[in-house]
Amino acid sequence: MWPPQWLTPVPQADLDNGEGELFADFAEAFGIITKDSVAGPAGQLLELRDWQKELYRHVFAGDGNGYKHRISLVGVPRKNGKSAMGSTWALASLVLGVRGAEVYSVAASKDQARIVFADAKRMVEASPELSGITKLYRDAIELPSTGSVYRVISAEAYSAEGLNPSATIFDELHAQPNRELFDVMSLAMGSRGRLSTLVAITTAGSKTDQTGSDSIAYNLYNYGKKIATQEIEDDTFFMAWWEAPPEADHRRRETWALANPGFDDLNSAEDFESAVKRTPEAEFKIKRTNQWVNSKNAWLPSGTWEGLEDTFELLPTDEYILGFDGSWKNDSTAVVAVIMPRKEGDVFRVFRVASWEKDFTVDDDSWIVDKGEVSKTIIDYFFTNPNCREIVCDPAYWQDEMFQWADAGLQVVEYPNTISRTVPATAKLFEAIMNGKLKHDGDAALGRHLENCILKIDNQRGARITKDYRNPKLKIDLAIALLMAYDRASGRLEEVLVPQVFV
Repeated sequence: MWPPQWLTPVPQADLDNGEGELFADFAEAFGIITKDSVAGPAGQLLELRDWQKELYRHVFAGDGNGYKHRISLVGVPRKNGKSAMGSTWALASLVLGVRGAEVYSVAASKDQARIVFADAKRMVEASPELSGITKLYRDAIELPSTGSVYRVISAEAYSAEGLNPSATIFDELHAQPNRELFDVMSLAMGSRGRLSTLVAITTAGSKTDQTGSDSIAYNLYNYGKKIATQEIEDDTFFMAWWEAPPEADHRRRETWALANPGFDDLNSAEDFESAVKRTPEAEFKIKRTNQWVNSKNAWLPSGTWEGLEDTFELLPTDEYILGFDGSWKNDSTAVVAVIMPRKEGDVFRVFRVASWEKDFTVDDDSWIVDKGEVSKTIIDYFFTNPNCREIVCDPAYWQDEMFQWADAGLQVVEYPNTISRTVPATAKLFEAIMNGKLKHDGDAALGRHLENCILKIDNQRGARITKDYRNPKLKIDLAIALLMAYDRASGRLEEVLVPQVFV
């Protein structure tokens, strides 16, 4: 299936001047299927599909002085011949490339990097022509006649010293823990100019890396979309990306066909039908429909929360409940309001009242929330909008302030975030969101905190939302405040779960 959903433009002249057709011919002459699959039995020569041949032509386009693209990003779901393409690209770069070529298979882990390399090695072993001109080592293939070599590098252990790559094949770029290795390989290409290229072939993944920043793959994906839509111009960067649109139902056959250029050809429809029943939604979307998720255990399906945005205001007659999740140091403090339905069959309305959050762009561990300001904000809001039924709070660190709010006339309800509470509350809020039982005003901070939530599964007790503790910058306190307020607002008033110590 060509073209993919996202394709950066390449002039016809550059397609004709490139090495794509040569590389494709090489792949069909020497590439083999390394494992029995729908595409054919192991040992059979590769037969490139038309869309693959176009991809070869685009990735290895030329401008008469070398490679057109310094960096190429190819996004394709699993089981579309990704490893085979990467292997033939690497081998062709070794055998047909410049003298003294340095070709690298790169991945987050050594084992991942060896996947592409191992396929290439088996291709060499199966070919009398290639095995006769190369030397094979555990993690390297050498072409003595030209002084060229193909090696494996991973993010786990590498040295930038002496690297001078002519071709770099980055496998599963989305899995890189940070952008360090990508930047090292990109910089190392500089001395070869147009005679060097870096090709990243990957599925989608989580939008953030282990540092809490946008992952390098997600960053490049967004950059490629801007080029594809002509928002910016950069002919040194190429992207071909297959994916299902955000609104598509990941359970439907037409979605699978749209996202997978090799659907029901290089892969089987029956495999998708089985996988969608046993694979968590986020994982299925990453690997099978090539869609970015907020986390591998993302709580809400992409686009769901955004679809509930509405315009409204708190009316003088509205009854509402406040949810409060407080912090102390290097964290965030949140106040969320849930407006009760105004009539039978009406929805709940949700909005952020206030929040305080450390600025993580400032390298300072001394930040402490101003409790006095927080307490005054809540009391002032109550005096201005007196129809507050209650404020529900996680009591940790905030007992004194809770007494102040009670003295001001607020009904204060303690809500310690225990598993026995948060598991059913999570299920209730999820059901309300998925069924459109609440609306929100589009507040960006609240949306961000909900987006940061991941699902923690306890096999005995169920699932609950929590933060990604690997990424301390990704706060969820506004989401927790919403969880508590909605749980109370929606009528969960069982006495055992409501220790109203201040009434």
